[in-house]
Amino acid sequence: MTYNKRIFGAAIIKAINSNYNADFSGQPRTLPDGTVYATDKAFKYAVKNYLKNVYSTESVLYFKRFNDEFVPFSLDDAYANMFPEHKDTKDKKIVAKDILSCLDIRLFGATFAKKGKSNNIAISVHGPVQINHGVNIWKENNIFSEQIMSPFRNPDEKSEEKQATTLGRQSKLQEGHYLHHFSVNPQNLQEVVRLAGEGAKNISDSDISKLQEGMSCGVTWYDSASKAGSENEVLIWIVLTESSKLVLPNLTQLVKMEEEKRDGKVVLDCSELSKKLAAFNSQIESIEIARNEASILIENAPENAIVKNL
Repeated sequence: MTYNKRIFGAAIIKAINSNYNADFSGQPRTLPDGTVYATDKAFKYAVKNYLKNVYSTESVLYFKRFNDEFVPFSLDDAYANMFPEHKDTKDKKIVAKDILSCLDIRLFGATFAKKGKSNNIAISVHGPVQINHGVNIWKENNIFSEQIMSPFRNPDEKSEEKQATTLGRQSKLQEGHYLHHFSVNPQNLQEVVRLAGEGAKNISDSDISKLQEGMSCGVTWYDSASKAGSENEVLIWIVLTESSKLVLPNLTQLVKMEEEKRDGKVVLDCSELSKKLAAFNSQIESIEIARNEASILIENAPENAIVKNL
């Protein structure tokens, strides 16, 4: 069934001695004032990875894959691999229908450019799900680095240390709580659905359920040497009524993390969020707050909110 309601929310990712989203030098990303942040791509990657692995029957196109020689696919390669019967098509409707059959594109959108022998096909899909950069809302931004040793020597014969194993360095954030604001607007997808024509997949109730699930546990699910210690901590999920025209501000303005822990847990104060939502009760269908009860306390949650454990 086609999903037609808008959603606003926030996801908080906890990082303890972890590097949730490194820059190209391997350091946690920082704003000019030193505040640690993460791109929207880091969160999307974790969600896509979860959906690809848990829902193996769903097609996920925008995800790194390799050919038999372990070379990453180009976009054309990925499309041809997923839709071999249409790899040479020049029909924009067929391409639009194909890419809408992919769950990640129905959710996050894409800029798709397919090279043809005589003409190129370009389709811009404005995704219903829009995610902001995640900013650390904890009081500290303590980054530390440590040396690590490789089990292999430097093969450079000119190196003075050619007989010794090489040293590397890794950097991590001591503690952080990244808050990503997000919104879901199914209307964003409708222009491409109309272009694709009859039989094209639209965003559905099932897609939204999978999205909510992926946003709840995708980071915890994805584990690597640098991201060990990064976990989903909170998901705030606000569903508006179908007729609502309400536009909520960025939730980073409406929730605040207290500077002192209580019983070893951080405390998220939702007072401003509760005040804001109370003024629009008639336009809000439901409010859910899922949290990791082992690491965070929720204070002053909205009156009608369903608070549950991740």
